Parts: sequence; C-alpha cells; structure tokens
Amino acid sequence: MTEEQERDALAGEYVLGLLDRTESAAFEKRMADDARLDAAVFLWQARLAPLDAIAQPIEPSAGLWQRIEGGLDQVTVTQRAAVSRPALHSRLARWWDSLWVWRGAALAGFAAAVLLAAGLVAALDRARRQPVMVAVLLTDTNIAAAVVNTFADGRVELLPLQDIGVPQGRALEIWTLWDRAVGPRSVGLIDRARAVSLRLDNLPLGADQLFEITVEPASGSPTGRPTGPIVAKGVTARRL
Repeated sequence: MTEEQERDALAGEYVLGLLDRTESAAFEKRMADDARLDAAVFLWQARLAPLDAIAQPIEPSAGLWQRIEGGLDQVTVTQRAAVSRPALHSRLARWWDSLWVWRGAALAGFAAAVLLAAGLVAALDRARRQPVMVAVLLTDTNIAAAVVNTFADGRVELLPLQDIGVPQGRALEIWTLWDRAVGPRSVGLIDRARAVSLRLDNLPLGADQLFEITVEPASGSPTGRPTGPIVAKGVTARRL
C-alpha cells in the first residue's frame, strides 16, 4: 500500500465512522494540516452522498431505546472484548499495511547492515594490523632492545623497546640473514632508536630468519656487510 492509498483508506474509515473517538480526534488534527487528506475526506463524502439521498428515514419504535439500554447492562466482559476485537483487528491491519512501518523496518535493517559492515571492516583492519611473525632483538645481556614485526601484506617494521646510544657520526643499521651462503643484507639505516619501516623489497621472509642491529658509519656500512659491533639480534617466530 502506497502513502496515497493509506491516506485514502484512512479517510474512508473516518467518513464511515469506523474510527473511535481518540482516533477521530487525531485524524481531524492531522487533516487540519494536510490538504490532501482533507481532499480525500471530501471525495469520500461525495461518493457516499447518494446513499444518504436514497435512504428512507425510519421512525424507531417507542420501546427501542429501553431495550438498547437494558441490553447494554447485560453485556459481559467477554462480549465487550468481542465487540472491541474488530477495532483491534482493523488497527492491526492498518499497522500491517502501513508504509511507515515497513519503511521503518527497512531503515532498521539498513542500519543493522551498516553496523555489521562496519564491524567486519574493523575486524579486518585489526587482523591487518596484527603481525604474522615477530622477532625480539636481544642485547648480549639478553635485554630486549627492539622488536621486528612482519605483516601479511609484506610490511616489516622495527620498534625500539629501549633507547640505544649512538656515538657521534655513527648510525644504527638493521640487517637480515636468511641464508649464510648469501650473507646478511641491509634493510634499514637510522640515526637514532626510533620506529622505522624496513625495506625488504624482494628479499625472502620466513620463520627463524635473523635480524640484527649494528653500529655503522652515518652513511651506512662501506662494505655492504656488518662492520661495527652488534647492538641486538634475534630470529623471527610465528605469532600465536
């Protein structure tokens, strides 16, 4: 049922006297501000006017009102409920056919879908930010100095856990070693202990892969191999 059809049906119920006092008052208040609803009432009155014109007036008998009043006194609670049931059914039918009810249900469904999608995106984002493998780099006294995190999308980052002293004119260079026959490869150079993305490019990356930090000249190792003292080292392990 469209909004226009709902308006026309409600106007018909009003003209036929099917609305109770509360519903009629609410309808009349709405009609005062709704020109289309007022027009629908006028059309219903025009449709039903011929019935009024052809109906023959009937004079009620003298005892009719006494019988009606006596009958009302004998109505039981069950009968009162039965009398009100059609009105309740009518209201439920109007609720079922109401465009606003279904529009609200559709909006609620849409909102639920948006929340579900947002939750899924958030879950995927959390999963993307969780490292696949971790290497804890320890000093020669077994103190954790830094950690290397590797992610499913290929990102690799180094996060310092402690301040590392760097002599003047020197730098910290990060290396990785996956095959002793190939030797270590430089993957980063920093002037001080700070978070940095490591440049593995097309280098292999797997479990039990060595990462280490050495002290080198400010421009990096002149030989392409570690030359300075090792600050910290550790191997990768898959994150639980």
